[in-house]
Amino acid sequence: MKVLKKVQLITDGACLGNPGPGGWAAILRYNGQKKELWGSEKHTTNNRMELRAAIEGLRALKEKCEVEAVTDSEYVKNGITSWIHGWKKKGWMTAAKKPVVNQDLWQDLDEQVTRHTMTWTWTKGHANHADNNRCDELASQAAKDQSNS
Repeated sequence: MKVLKKVQLITDGACLGNPGPGGWAAILRYNGQKKELWGSEKHTTNNRMELRAAIEGLRALKEKCEVEAVTDSEYVKNGITSWIHGWKKKGWMTAAKKPVVNQDLWQDLDEQVTRHTMTWTWTKGHANHADNNRCDELASQAAKDQSNS
C-alpha cells in the first residue's frame, strides 16, 4: 500500500461588504515546503470565499494525499464534516426544506475531499495561527486589488 504524502492546508476567505468584492487564500505545507495560492471574485460573499479557498487548495494537489485542512470557518468545517451528509440524502435541501445555499461550491468541495484522506481542524481567526493570519492577509489583499480595477 502506498504511503500518502501528509499535507497541511490552511485557508481563509475575505469579502469587502457581504456581498461585495471577495478574495480567498490557501497555504499548502508539505515536507518543509510552503506554497501560497490566492484569487478573487468581483461580487461574492464571505462564505463563498471560505469555500473557494478550501476547493482551490485541494484542487492544487495532483495526487491523493493525507490532508489536514485548517480553517477559521465553522461554516466550512461543520458543513463538510456534518451537514453535507443530510443535504445529499435530502437532494441538496436543508432540514427546513429549502435549497442549500452555495450548493455549487459544496458539490465542488465534496468532489475534492473525496480525492484525499481528510481531517478538518478549526482555528480561531485573527488569533495566533501564523498561517491563518497570512491567509487572511492574502485573501483581503486579493479582494482589495480587484475591487479597485
